[in-house]
Amino acid sequence: VQLVESGGGLVQPGGSLRLSCAASGGISLVYVMGWYRQVPDNGGRELVATIATTDTIQYGDFVNGRFIISRDAAKNTVNLQMNNLETGDTGVYYCDFRNWSEYWGQGTGVNVSS
Repeated sequence: VQLVESGGGLVQPGGSLRLSCAASGGISLVYVMGWYRQVPDNGGRELVATIATTDTIQYGDFVNGRFIISRDAAKNTVNLQMNNLETGDTGVYYCDFRNWSEYWGQGTGVNVSS
């Protein structure tokens, strides 16, 4: 499975960004796809949001209604609309695809700064 990420960049606090991830190659009928992030001073990756082919959605605790994940099943694409961004959201965001294996994108940077 190959993952192509797009979006990310520099935005001021309170602003919005949209991340997209397209999966291709050996896509199964059932999978979970979404985003994790690694922020400065935090060693591991934390859940941002995931959505399954059943449309079950999970958000990280810090999201607090600011982000919306959606998917285009026909294109095997997941979108993450991030609103009201905070400086603490700065980090590298990784697309994740899981069926019986797990695949990661290369990551895209999000920088929330004034």
